[in-house]
Amino acid sequence: MTENEIDIETPGGLMNTFIAYPDEGGPYPVALFLMDAMGRRNELHNMARRLAGAGYYVLLPNLYYRTIREYISDWSDKEKEMEIMFGHMSSISSSMIVEDCRALLEYADSQEPAKSGPVGAVGYSMSGAFVFAAAAEFPDRIKAAASIFGYQLFTDETDSPHLTANQIEGEIYFACAGNDEYVPLQEIDKLETHLNTLGINSRVEIYPGTAHNFTFPEDNEEYDEQATERHWKEILELFERRL
Repeated sequence: MTENEIDIETPGGLMNTFIAYPDEGGPYPVALFLMDAMGRRNELHNMARRLAGAGYYVLLPNLYYRTIREYISDWSDKEKEMEIMFGHMSSISSSMIVEDCRALLEYADSQEPAKSGPVGAVGYSMSGAFVFAAAAEFPDRIKAAASIFGYQLFTDETDSPHLTANQIEGEIYFACAGNDEYVPLQEIDKLETHLNTLGINSRVEIYPGTAHNFTFPEDNEEYDEQATERHWKEILELFERRL
């Protein structure tokens, strides 16, 4: 496995990004791997490595780079850490991350091990909405997108990603937790109904009995191994079909 940590220049500054891809063969299809609100950490790097090992050129950026080089959360004081985390979340917006995705794609296009053409994207939690928006912004590039327990997917805000979903030309998959404190089932129902009216290639699935963050194994009571493996199967099959 080849791994690098590089800075990618964006209008917002230097976005420190972890990159991984297989040592031999290639070029490999590009996969954008967008972090959840808790920031980049060991388990996300390991997940990026797993995706890279399946034959992809994976980019995992620090989406908080505008305000902090690396966000290391400390949950010994949960109330304090929640305040810090939500502060970082409020420092970014969907339009910012879409532009970050543009910079990631431009960088990948300049790299020999990265294959040109269709791109995959996966986002967890807060980045589920960012991946949703990016798939609509770059319909000619992002042909496979996966939102994993994403939230703020269908809201009353003017930048809600469902409003541009009609622009998606690829396939998009939503893996939703069955007992998600941040995403009511009613919101998921609204999203699915809306997507069905558009006629785009989309699929919404609820993972019964799971909670938000069910894919993260480290120090997480909500981790669900069976559901995690199911979501990997869906992502890899989606990417295999479209990339």
